[in-house]
Amino acid sequence: MKAVVFTLGCKVNEVESASIMAALEKGGWEVSDKLGYADAYILNTCAVTREAEKKSRQLVARAKKFNPAAKIYVLGCASVKNREVFEEKGANAVFGACDKDGVIRELCAMLGGAEETPFPKNTKTRAFVKIQDGCNNFCSYCVIPYLRGREKSRRIEDICGEIANCACPEVVLTGINISSYNDGGKRLPALISALKGVDKRIRLGSLECTAADEELLNALKELSDFAPQFHLSLQSGSNAVLKAMNRKYTREEYLEKCRLIYEFFPGAAITTDIISGFPAETEEDFLQSLSIIEEAGLARVHAFSFSPREGTAAYKMKDLPAEIKAERISRLISAAKRAETEYIEKFAGKRLSFIAEERENGFTSGYTGNYIRAYVPANLVQGKKYDVKIIGPCADGALCELENEN
Repeated sequence: MKAVVFTLGCKVNEVESASIMAALEKGGWEVSDKLGYADAYILNTCAVTREAEKKSRQLVARAKKFNPAAKIYVLGCASVKNREVFEEKGANAVFGACDKDGVIRELCAMLGGAEETPFPKNTKTRAFVKIQDGCNNFCSYCVIPYLRGREKSRRIEDICGEIANCACPEVVLTGINISSYNDGGKRLPALISALKGVDKRIRLGSLECTAADEELLNALKELSDFAPQFHLSLQSGSNAVLKAMNRKYTREEYLEKCRLIYEFFPGAAITTDIISGFPAETEEDFLQSLSIIEEAGLARVHAFSFSPREGTAAYKMKDLPAEIKAERISRLISAAKRAETEYIEKFAGKRLSFIAEERENGFTSGYTGNYIRAYVPANLVQGKKYDVKIIGPCADGALCELENEN
């Protein structure tokens, strides 16, 4: 029997889908994460944008084209918002986005998988370990707190146990809002300190800038192999827009956190998300978002155009004209590309280490600790760490020269 576990959306969804795949494999299923013929489809959906929700709704029909007789199970954020739509399209069962462990157990009971929710199957060189779920922030544009529920964190001992059982050379600590991690009063720095002896590269998922304090940075400095990339969620460079978004910091506070990070990790990559075209955004506000990219020395920007989400505070605000939103996202994407190129160029001639991941057309690619995608003209061993010299920008990363093996 074959099952397809297909995932849309965030890294947390990927982690949860990986747990389902591991449980089904343990129960004797042949499992794939690619859409194709199968006896059962588990569709993990996303509702962060209208486009993601649209793609989620289309998944049932896509699965039925491969096998009209297959059992179809839908979970994830879009299933919370549109349960009836998925049922009308022919899903056999529709689950929510909360209590994924319970969903996994129920699914496995239906399909004959292992019901103890094993550690996720990690087939790549990088493993994503979920440390918490949910969000209490209620940003005015975001529907996720309504779908994922309130914040809840895993125990430090359980996280450490999962990492100890992971064969991947890199571990990414992920969650919906890892900045809020709290295991009975033990915050994120305490979890990082517990990983001090781990012989793996440790990378953090997305952080609120308010979490980047000296306590956390000191703990990260003590790790034997920390990947100095900080994805500090920004959303706007304008204080007026940040306030309208219900973000809990100012432009000045964000820049100060960037300065502090560079003090601890001079070559760090600070990456971020920026939304353009928010209802409260003026041209001057947008220019402040463009200028902070250079002022903060950002290495990479994920650019998004505002997408109204029903049920949020921003949904009631007057949306900007489509042509203004289109023009601003185009400028934002251009600024993001320049920033990424400039960041890579700063490392030309310098030595960095990377973990080999993929081999294609005589090149091996993988990510350095500071999240530059390195392209090396050699067939290297997947999962091994190598030292390389950065030559310059290439494709979506940098062309590199092999120095030596770590």
